[in-house]
Amino acid sequence: MTNSSMDLTGRVAVVTGGYGVLGGTIASGLAAAGARVAILGRNRSAADAKAREIQASGADTTVLIADALDEAAVRAARDELLQQWGRVDILINAAGGHVAGARNDDRSIFDVPLDAFDEVLRLNLHGTVIPSMAFGETMAARRSGCIVNISSMAAVRALSGVLGYSVAKTGIDSFTRWMAVELARKHGDGVRVNAVAPGFFVTTQNASVLIKEDGSYTERATQIVAHTPMGRFGRPAELVGCVQWLCSDAASFVTGAVIPVDGGYSIYGGV
Repeated sequence: MTNSSMDLTGRVAVVTGGYGVLGGTIASGLAAAGARVAILGRNRSAADAKAREIQASGADTTVLIADALDEAAVRAARDELLQQWGRVDILINAAGGHVAGARNDDRSIFDVPLDAFDEVLRLNLHGTVIPSMAFGETMAARRSGCIVNISSMAAVRALSGVLGYSVAKTGIDSFTRWMAVELARKHGDGVRVNAVAPGFFVTTQNASVLIKEDGSYTERATQIVAHTPMGRFGRPAELVGCVQWLCSDAASFVTGAVIPVDGGYSIYGGV
């Protein structure tokens, strides 16, 4: 009988961007489920602070310093982790975000520089592909492991102002499905690739777009909530259960899925 436990005790998880609002919450959630957690990012002070926070809860954690866009650095971080803990079972690709120069909220899309478009595309898509190739190679060799990517509502609905981000997240959906098939067919049913597609959460990066200085909603935030059947923004902790499930034996027959955690935003037509 398949073990349906969501317990992750003994497993080693890597979370890229693991000190951000969403990535950090996911990292803490994996630790709470029993995993040893490696925080991977380029900001040592932020990574160290998150590691200390997780360690204070009694969990085992470490820090890997690497830019998710630097293939050599990511592979070096992988090798460092294998030397330290001997394995990697879980990869959460939480690095990413918006690039201000690629937005066109108050200007024509034709005025957005192509280099800004390229920057946001690389940050989100390449920043997922590069760690997946590095850590996924190790999982494939062991014929065991789980990758969880972070998609977005921008991949399923046209959101104004964020063309590059939308294209990148759509690419992540395709990459998730493609890698799920590739790894399962060539490396066995123990290697899985899935994604979660968060709805709208207030984070450090988007707070100024959604929340005014007096704490009230901006026009964009008001429109988002009006198109979310649950009538509110998500809470970061509400991503954790889905990610824990995808990483656990309870989801052993789930691969190539992109699961919305969005309060119903993606299914509501507005009427």
